[in-house]
Amino acid sequence: MKIITTTYEEGGARTAVTEAALLPEAGQQETRVLNIHPGIVFQRVLGFGGAVTDAAGSVYARLGEAERREFIGACYGPEGLAYTLGRTHIDSCDFSEGMYAADDDPADEALARFDMSRPGKYVFPLLDDISAVQPALRLMLAPWSPPAYMKDNASRVGGGRLLPEYRRRWARYIARYASELAARGCHPFALTSQNEPDAVQTWDSCLYSPEEERIFLRDYLAPELERAGLGELVLAVWDHNKERLYERVDAICSDPAADRLVGAAAYHWYSGDHFGALRLVRAKYPDKLLIFTEGCIEYSLFDGAAQLANARRYAREILHGLNAGMNAFLDWNILLDSEGGPNHVGNFCEAPVMANADGTLRYNLSWHYIRHFSRHIRPGAAVLGSSCFDEAGHAFCAVRNPDGSTAAVLLNTGDGDGSCFLRINGRIAEIACPAGSISTLLIGEGEA
Repeated sequence: MKIITTTYEEGGARTAVTEAALLPEAGQQETRVLNIHPGIVFQRVLGFGGAVTDAAGSVYARLGEAERREFIGACYGPEGLAYTLGRTHIDSCDFSEGMYAADDDPADEALARFDMSRPGKYVFPLLDDISAVQPALRLMLAPWSPPAYMKDNASRVGGGRLLPEYRRRWARYIARYASELAARGCHPFALTSQNEPDAVQTWDSCLYSPEEERIFLRDYLAPELERAGLGELVLAVWDHNKERLYERVDAICSDPAADRLVGAAAYHWYSGDHFGALRLVRAKYPDKLLIFTEGCIEYSLFDGAAQLANARRYAREILHGLNAGMNAFLDWNILLDSEGGPNHVGNFCEAPVMANADGTLRYNLSWHYIRHFSRHIRPGAAVLGSSCFDEAGHAFCAVRNPDGSTAAVLLNTGDGDGSCFLRINGRIAEIACPAGSISTLLIGEGEA
């Protein structure tokens, strides 16, 4: 069994690789045990990824050629994060240099003046370079706001609501956007009807009640996608914080017609853990994918200098999410500048990879922590039953990869060094558990 362990010291991350043998269990080890139960199989993992935003694309465009290659390898190469999923915005979001729409002409009922030149400036060139390394990249799409003329507040910002008379045109608009991406070979696989439909923001935003989202998705968006030949797209609801995930999914999917159309529940992390909400959705709607679609270290909420705490936030989200039923994890911006932008309303945040003022790349500790999962838990992996001896200071999850190997991740948030015992199939191994560490345990198909 190979053990990859990362610890953090002033000056950066330190990663060590060790070996441990799984031996037949001779005694009755009771304390400090990590159990893996291969006979108990839960959901499949779709993969990991991050958001390809205007901001990420504009920072990427300013990098030198060598730094661009380094960045693409660090996020999508097999020795980096090995991302296979992505998310991008329909029209502008807060991480754009300014607000824009592909067609903001209220008289253009036929969408004849639909223009994709703005995403073509930054998003498409970055996607092209990503696809050269990861040709199987699959994209999730989300709108932040309809064009201003379609809303009751006549503005992209400040919330507002989609006017009923524009529901069909907005659905055609979204389908057109997805079709344009598909024509470029960008492989859209999923779509949410609205990013954060319960938030009034100083940037691009729009409000939907559960009833409004159900009606729009069921009666307008799904039929237009079908007409556009995009009926295979997974439709996801909510795309907001976990604390109201269950009630939003239930309000929409209690309608049998809507339930047949909805394939996923999407959620963010900004209001707290609420992993119980994932379990509730998984229990009542076992056919729905659970997709983490956004989380970041917002400088308005968190300390950007607290590298260890911030990296642990990512690890806890992924670990507990997988154990609660999560199928996919999508980080927010894949790349930002040293200020945490660009962002047209100053809503700066951290990304796992950031560009310094001199054009070099900086890897935050979160990059190293995400890599423990994304590089070793491959698309199609099945989450296995597991248990952990101390869930207050540790977190643990395990999967079986498509090649038959097992990968497990252990997070130690405590201050003390120690050891623990991994048990699987009647075999046991003692492994080191350094203070403040994260470890990935790789067990070959024939080792346990």
